Amino acid sequence: MQTLPELFGAGRPRDPSTAPLLVAPSGAVTTYAQMDERSASLAHVLCSVGVRPGDRVAVQIEKSALSVALYLACLRAGAVYLPMNTGYTDDEVAYLVADAEPAVLVRSPGRAPLPGTHLFTADAEGAGDLADAAARQPTAFDDVAPAPDDLAALLYTSGTTGRPKGAMLTHANLASNASALHRAWGFRPDDVLLHALPVFHAHGLFVAINCVLANGTSMIFLPKFDVDVVLEHLPGTTIFMGVPTFYTRLLGDPRFDAGTCEHMRLFVSGSAPLLASTHDEMRRRTGHAILERYGMTETTMIASNPLDGERRAGTVGFPLPDVEVRVVDPESGGELPQGEIGAVQVRGPNVFSGYWKRPELTSSEFTGDGFFRTGDLGRFDADGYLCLVGRSKDLVISGGLNVYPPEVEDVLDGLEGVLESAVIGLPDADLGEAVVAVVVPEPGAQVDVVALRAAARERLAGFKVPKVVHLVEALPRNAMGKVEKAKLREHFAVTQPQI
Repeated sequence: MQTLPELFGAGRPRDPSTAPLLVAPSGAVTTYAQMDERSASLAHVLCSVGVRPGDRVAVQIEKSALSVALYLACLRAGAVYLPMNTGYTDDEVAYLVADAEPAVLVRSPGRAPLPGTHLFTADAEGAGDLADAAARQPTAFDDVAPAPDDLAALLYTSGTTGRPKGAMLTHANLASNASALHRAWGFRPDDVLLHALPVFHAHGLFVAINCVLANGTSMIFLPKFDVDVVLEHLPGTTIFMGVPTFYTRLLGDPRFDAGTCEHMRLFVSGSAPLLASTHDEMRRRTGHAILERYGMTETTMIASNPLDGERRAGTVGFPLPDVEVRVVDPESGGELPQGEIGAVQVRGPNVFSGYWKRPELTSSEFTGDGFFRTGDLGRFDADGYLCLVGRSKDLVISGGLNVYPPEVEDVLDGLEGVLESAVIGLPDADLGEAVVAVVVPEPGAQVDVVALRAAARERLAGFKVPKVVHLVEALPRNAMGKVEKAKLREHFAVTQPQI
């Protein structure tokens, strides 16, 4: 299957009018046929305001049945879907809109419009002027047939400059990856996914939803992760996908045990490293072994622990079918023998086509023989399991969400009384990593760390705001003047926070 419509069509249930796709916590059901009609009407709305194949549609709305329908409407109209974190501030959204130049922006009511785009609104229930416009449109649509190399989505991820850059994902990228995961994880006709992930992220959108659509089955669609709600609905499902934080919070509740998980077939974790202690506690409490996998925005999924066989804690398993992974010497580029740590590189049909409007960066991030430089450091163990040991780009993954330090540092350095700052990630039992800021005040300045965090929150999404702030006289630097973040991580990992 080379495009998403082909993949979804192959898995389509025989009777779409009775087959459930989404089941809300309330029990309300959206069938495949109803989703067809809703996405068709939304595709008509997009076309009515001038959206053409290849145009971007930027979306910053709460998770709902409408958000899924809008994603499918974009695919049907040949548009490029651009999901945005609902926590992004107006300034953050303005940057993405200026860079991506979308024809349409869909936001929650009350959020600011931006010049150059047609604004629609939709709230957490899917109500708003977008739904109103769709209600006046036909419920059938002549789909645009995409080519495998046509863009399906544009997802922004931070880069070496600290400013987000758009990863261009084609139909072939997403269809090949969903097909590989569908096979690797053994999806069955009776599978029901418990969906508690956000849908602005590759995990919740391209792993969870695309796999369900490829399977032609249903998902219980929760608006967000909530321990009580997840525990209520686990008995009626077979698959759960989450970030490590989900699992630590579930394991913190005594109700999460073997009985609760009796009907479960598979627990998947990703988006951040999973602690071995979480693996062990999960086995002890439930009898299930979490299947940990590895992916990133530019590649979607790269590797996975096996469905059948040992799911080894501290590893991300084996490369997926048709995906090549190698570990190379960062200096020479030569492939390293098994067991040696080096730079992880990947090549395959899942790897994105490049960065939006950044040809120079696209060129530098690929090797001459077509491997993408992930920026991760890792090694293969004696049995061929891939072990990740760090990230060369200092990316912080907090609660499964990416935080790139330069973006946060830029905000902190602009605040009154701050001379300079360094942002690092430190281990956190709940979030996986906590965002931590080390701040040098200007000479004579008195920096109030509570006020500093409040000011940062005005310009940054909540998950990017430092959870902990340390005040220091100077930052450690090497002979070239570069801040030695490794020393900061080592020092502050055992130091009591100031907030």
